[in-house]
Amino acid sequence: MSNSPKDDTTRPAPTGMRKGLTSYGDEGFSLFLRKAFIKGAGYTDAALDRPVIGITSTGSAYNPCHGNMPQLLEALKRGIMLAGGLPMEFPTISLHESFASPTSMYLRNLMSIDTEELVRAQPMDAVVLVGGCDKTVPAQLMGAASAGLPAVQLITGSMLTGSHRSQRVGACTDCRRYWAKFRAQEIDQAEIDDVNDQLVASVGTCSVMGTASTMACIAEVLGMTVPGGATPPAVTSDRMRVAEETGRIAVKVAREKLTIDRILTPQAFENAMRVLLAIGGSTNAIVHLAAIAGRLGLELDLRGLDRLGRETPVLLDLKPTGAHYMEDFHHAGGMATLLRELKPLLHLDALTVTGRTLGEELEAAGPGFAQDVVRTRARPIHPQGSVAVLWGNLAPGGAIIKQSAADPRLMEHEGRAVVFENAADLAARIDDPALDVTADDVLVLKRIGPKGAPGMPEAGYLPIPAKLARQGVKDMLRISDGRMSGTAFGSIVLHVTPEAAIGGPLAWVRNGDRIRVSLARRELALLVSDEELAARRAAEPVAVPTAERGYRKLFLDTVLQADQGVDFDFLAAPKRLGKVPQPK
Repeated sequence: MSNSPKDDTTRPAPTGMRKGLTSYGDEGFSLFLRKAFIKGAGYTDAALDRPVIGITSTGSAYNPCHGNMPQLLEALKRGIMLAGGLPMEFPTISLHESFASPTSMYLRNLMSIDTEELVRAQPMDAVVLVGGCDKTVPAQLMGAASAGLPAVQLITGSMLTGSHRSQRVGACTDCRRYWAKFRAQEIDQAEIDDVNDQLVASVGTCSVMGTASTMACIAEVLGMTVPGGATPPAVTSDRMRVAEETGRIAVKVAREKLTIDRILTPQAFENAMRVLLAIGGSTNAIVHLAAIAGRLGLELDLRGLDRLGRETPVLLDLKPTGAHYMEDFHHAGGMATLLRELKPLLHLDALTVTGRTLGEELEAAGPGFAQDVVRTRARPIHPQGSVAVLWGNLAPGGAIIKQSAADPRLMEHEGRAVVFENAADLAARIDDPALDVTADDVLVLKRIGPKGAPGMPEAGYLPIPAKLARQGVKDMLRISDGRMSGTAFGSIVLHVTPEAAIGGPLAWVRNGDRIRVSLARRELALLVSDEELAARRAAEPVAVPTAERGYRKLFLDTVLQADQGVDFDFLAAPKRLGKVPQPK
């Protein structure tokens, strides 16, 4: 038989256990050795001839958001085997918000590398990405987008709500609400201890529209989950049935070679941005969408996002923007109920992992039913989308504000800057009785951006100074180059770009400067002359953070800014293909 290159190109692409053979210089021996070892685990040739479906196992004792992982994997494997596939579970990094120092965002890109390289290195025809906590789903979608295989996302699901003194509570909007009461001395130590026992009533992700729930909803509208995959709570039979169906779909995409780039199209990303705006979603999702899009050569356009925001009302009555919790959204019909209301604004021809379009899946979901969690477009929670983008001499690359969770009184505001140079300075002085601050001032926190902290922690939710909190002050205008949790609320300007640590204008804001925010004009302005700012730059040059070795050095040397997704520069696609949303 000829071994010419022409003959090689006519051979079908390898599948299953024949994919990505280890390099020994002899392909036949490589396969022989691989099968010998896997047979040591009791597999037969009949099993090994099936489509191989990889499963990312992200369970960890440090990750209660993924605490249902054993049950999920059992149902998922059942679905794969019923459809004729061979499930192959493998571990990857697991990240939890409250158990990662300095922040899980610092490790998101590492998890994406871990996911990408293990998917690429090991033989599989498709992969199921099992994740839920804030940074896990973005990391998995980033890694899978770069690896290019058929992929399906399986969400771990939200926690159940608890009860404190007859009041329904859930993480983590209520965590912040009760902690603010404690700081303001409205409740005592005994009560804050009591509520601490009730805020997280089961395993699963936060029960409000935080980053985890936002990314779950986005994964579904992107077409990366089975229909209805975003909302079932973690500990329910609905969630297990979603897992089994995910297994069936994973075998289907493997056989049909439905690669992820055919799902994650510009139209899919625009649909995701619409949903983010309509659900009162986490501002963190903007960073994650930019990173996922960047892996495919697409640039998330903040001006385009703001344009969509002016056209897309907030329809979901869910905390922190509204009143309900994720299990209520699920009982109201989940994403299908929301998408029916958004239909005129969506690209219904976008393909999903089922092989059908978003529009076809909506038709299959039926007409819906009466409920009070998703509003109509005629009666929205907020007339415009949850997020607005601000620009000005303080944020040449843009800044984000979650207008739907802010005090309208502060959306046209000018005040005196009260400046904290970094997180340590904030912690040292925010509760000092001698702090010179009033409720009309603007709190400014520097150096918590991608390089500044590093990792862009969720420290942008600056606490109200204790002496003002005790006077009844509930909100103030706050500005930083960091992020805040999607569960948070308040008049908070985030993601100021470029960040202070690399010489963005925020670095030279001083106590007493005047700052103006105008939502109507989409303006974030430092009322200091260009000449004065130039003089400050010359007198106080910025030293960009560096490190001598290890992951910290890799992070600081290569991390991009917020508008580019805080990804590593070498992980983005080498060729740019356009912007999302696409220009009108």
